[in-house]
Amino acid sequence: MTLPGLGSPLVRAPADGAPTIVHLTAEYSPFARSGGLGEAVMGLAECQVRGGANVVVFLPLYRTVRDHAPDLAPLGRPLQIELGFRGEEVRFFREVHPRKGPKVVFVDIPSAFARGGLYGEGGKDYTDNARRFALFSRAVLDAIPRLISGPVLVHANDWHTSLALLYMRSYAGLDAQYAGTPTVLSVHNAGYQGHFPASMLNDCGIPPEVFNFRHAEWYGRINLLKCGLTFADQVVTVSPTHAQELRTAGGGFGLHEVFQWLGNRFGGITNGIDQQVWDPATDDQITANYSVADLSGKQRCKAALQRSFGLPQRKRTPLFGFTGRIVSQKGLDLMLGSHEIWNLDAQFVFLGAGEARYERALLELARARPRHVGVQLDFTDRLEHRLMAGADIFLMPSQYEPCGLTQLRAQRYGALPVGRRVGGIADTIDDDASGFLFDEYDARALDRGITRALARFHDPRAWLPRMQTAMRRDFSWERSAERYAEVYRRALDIARRRG
Repeated sequence: MTLPGLGSPLVRAPADGAPTIVHLTAEYSPFARSGGLGEAVMGLAECQVRGGANVVVFLPLYRTVRDHAPDLAPLGRPLQIELGFRGEEVRFFREVHPRKGPKVVFVDIPSAFARGGLYGEGGKDYTDNARRFALFSRAVLDAIPRLISGPVLVHANDWHTSLALLYMRSYAGLDAQYAGTPTVLSVHNAGYQGHFPASMLNDCGIPPEVFNFRHAEWYGRINLLKCGLTFADQVVTVSPTHAQELRTAGGGFGLHEVFQWLGNRFGGITNGIDQQVWDPATDDQITANYSVADLSGKQRCKAALQRSFGLPQRKRTPLFGFTGRIVSQKGLDLMLGSHEIWNLDAQFVFLGAGEARYERALLELARARPRHVGVQLDFTDRLEHRLMAGADIFLMPSQYEPCGLTQLRAQRYGALPVGRRVGGIADTIDDDASGFLFDEYDARALDRGITRALARFHDPRAWLPRMQTAMRRDFSWERSAERYAEVYRRALDIARRRG
């Protein structure tokens, strides 16, 4: 099999002149994933390919990539890149037998990415994360014209790849080369911004003239997300409500004035899910399949979930589920402070890993209520599918939630969410129709939401139509991709005026 090299395009310009969409991302499922970022980028990119677009995804060659793609072939000769007066050799790889969908290019910088973790190990971030992702972003910009013929649209994701947008507009050679190239930045979680000391300016190749309050500087430190926000043609976050929240002092994580300054160049588009993967009628990872027309298999899934978590098999006992990162953002303080969870004659299962203090507290809760609470800290995709299929009610009392994917999956599986009315939760749950919403970040407010859900659960004539409504919801990526296409058109207009 012959693979193209640097100098032999991986993607050729289409006859209609449409730009190739180039995603830069620190995560891409299944090769590298620590949260929702990798799944979100993958879902959008695959949907864009189905819609007929040329799509290339650039991802660092982490060690984890080899777990999913053991056979890689080089794409041409290595490149030597200079960043901060230090050079690095960079190589590019692609799977020998590429899977369907976007073309994925792995960027090999051994000094930066041949490590045990994506961002750190042992609960601590790598101290050189700024330079690691600066090298990645710079290398991709050199590779694009060698691998892709014709125009491109550069779509960066989160702080890790924001520097690519700064380099395109502040390096003389790149500015001339990419003057007519539109850029988009997706902000998946503005709570993580890439803050680093000003002493790392040189390591990151950030020109001193852009280290100012308008661009790269934030309270005397480098803010990599701010770099991307101030240089992007268009900025998108992952739900309309979260876009509004980011413009406020209370919800903007210190960057609310930047989001306000963006004006109509900033908006929100709700993420989607792969509804073929998350479909209880065809899911081969759950105990029994079921559908809106025939829900009988859900009881078997519930019994299997109870067994998996060491709980008594009680058919009529409401079973609450939670899966996600065990961190404060996900509302762990509310759940651990909930009177209902500590006292209610119901069952609760928790799946995920995260902060040690919350893990210990959940395990203590399970020891105190062994017939009512089960905890699994070893997350697997299979167990997540089984939790969605077996749970009656899903807990999502997040402190903030840019979009959230688990509440989308839960509704598809007929597990009605009890969620806090923030971000994507507010945009994707219809209160008292496909789930139950509450407002205050307070354990008593969560308990009131639980009480409302149980009142419906114990009345089958009220519960069944709500389950069916939730399961019929359309959370496909196609609807979101249409809105991204409009964002791309606006970015193209800006680029044409600039070029």
